[in-house]
Amino acid sequence: MHHRCHNKHKYLDKEILQQTIRQQSCMLIRRYSSTILLLGSITLCAYNYTYAQNTVAHYNPLPLQQTMIAEFALQYQQTATALHNYTVLAIHNSSTAVKQRALDIALDENDLPSALDIATHWVNQDPTDVPALFYLAHIALKTHKYELTAQTLDKILNIDPDADLAEIVAGIAPDSQEDRTTLLKTLRSSKARSNPSILVMIASLEAQDNQLDQALKDIQRALRKRQNVTSFILLKANILDASGNQDATIKWYAKSSRQHPYNLEVRLAEAKYLIKIGQSELGLKKLESVIRKWPSADEPIFIAGLTSIDLKRYDQAEGFLLQLKNSSQYQNDAYYYLAINAERKQHYETAKAYYRLVDGSLYTVSRRSLVTIYDKENKLSDALRFLTQERVNYPQHASFLYQLQAEILKKLNHKLAAIELLDEAIHNLPDDPDLIYAQVLLLDPYQDKDRLEQDLNKLLSIEPNSPTYLNAYAYTLALQNRRLGDARKYVEHALEYAPDQASILDTYGLITFLQNDLATAIPALENAYLLNENVGTGVRLAKALYLRGNMQKFADLLQELKQKHPNNPQVIQLNSLLLSQQQKMSLVHHASVH
Repeated sequence: MHHRCHNKHKYLDKEILQQTIRQQSCMLIRRYSSTILLLGSITLCAYNYTYAQNTVAHYNPLPLQQTMIAEFALQYQQTATALHNYTVLAIHNSSTAVKQRALDIALDENDLPSALDIATHWVNQDPTDVPALFYLAHIALKTHKYELTAQTLDKILNIDPDADLAEIVAGIAPDSQEDRTTLLKTLRSSKARSNPSILVMIASLEAQDNQLDQALKDIQRALRKRQNVTSFILLKANILDASGNQDATIKWYAKSSRQHPYNLEVRLAEAKYLIKIGQSELGLKKLESVIRKWPSADEPIFIAGLTSIDLKRYDQAEGFLLQLKNSSQYQNDAYYYLAINAERKQHYETAKAYYRLVDGSLYTVSRRSLVTIYDKENKLSDALRFLTQERVNYPQHASFLYQLQAEILKKLNHKLAAIELLDEAIHNLPDDPDLIYAQVLLLDPYQDKDRLEQDLNKLLSIEPNSPTYLNAYAYTLALQNRRLGDARKYVEHALEYAPDQASILDTYGLITFLQNDLATAIPALENAYLLNENVGTGVRLAKALYLRGNMQKFADLLQELKQKHPNNPQVIQLNSLLLSQQQKMSLVHHASVH
């Protein structure tokens, strides 16, 4: 039993778990070697799941039949069938491999009730099986069965008082305040509460609830028992940082780095913290020390490169980042920041060369940055040619590249060419909403009314609940001053999904203003103006206040607009309304006197 306890953590590691299943499956294969060979020849020529299912049923005893049917079902993405078969097998079979395979499938499918059912039956069949108990505690915690979690943890610790429970609790934290409070109360009352891993979870939950002093005490208790555990060390640092005690955090990191000079995570965390709090010079020195000890570790090299850019040590930054040009993890990031580094040095050709090498998640931002350099050089025509070639080289980014080209054409005052280019794009990618929306933004609401309506209807057929597209349709109808009832429905629908978006509130205010519903228009426009301080929104709000007769608010808003936008023609026009009102008041006053 001690041997099983010692190795229990491996059962929660997915790859090791699968390897264990494969090894135990080999024993099953040897037992039914002739049958498996026969099935192997059958599956080579089997062209459908039904034929394979019938063949297995004909040649195998029931447990093996169900196993093979389940595996065939997985091959044909019939996961429900596979899970059902394995769940039945797990409950009525003593094979550990079968139970682990059933749990593997249930967890992959996030079918936590099935996983809990399987683990519960496994523990009932063998109450001292530590891997089973680990599974049950882990799944019980994920499903918020906190009493069951505590009971299972107690059982594990009765078998092995020094069990490392970190695998169970890692990465599982309740989202809601109520669940956190319940779990915290349960763990504090559990017999497992003195276990270091449980102490760490208690401390983490306390920190989330801002019980920082108690959290610090609990993590310290855990560290007294396991002072070399990296996650414990870093949690204490995070709690100290959250408490606002910067000096204590720095001292803890420094102490931990001295005590664990060969712990890359701890030493890297210290350097990152120093950079975070503005001590970049010292942080860079720490990184250089880390890099000397771990010269092939990519993350410290990457952070050192970025820190050097921030410190304007551009040559040093280039030296660090060039080391990552063949890194599987940081290659694209390195090229991107090498480009930024070159751009800061005003080496624009070098910057463009590096931007062209960027792929992956930074592709779009790198091409936008590249276009910005072309714009600085007054070479947007070259940018257009480059982007056309990019569409050939990177067809997966064609939509983005078409949109970027359209933006350039618009900037060059070639609006018609931009629309024609987007026509070509939509022809090639007919159901791409981003392309259609890009064209909507270019079309004239009066001259292109029919075409605009066609595009907007297409957008809503693709994404009927998109607040952006609903707002675009509503705003277009408002500009055309037609179908205001439909426009209002669209914008109200948009507000259900984005109630605090300034542009949608502005559209809502405009439509209700046009409907002479000033009681609705004014608060909508006030909220929009509060969020965006846009001059157009402000002017609409001022007009609504004027028509509502709220002259004091109108005058105050007009004064604000005149200060911020003194030369805006709309604001100047509003000023004439105020003068007109003052003249009327003067005439009324003059008449009353005489």
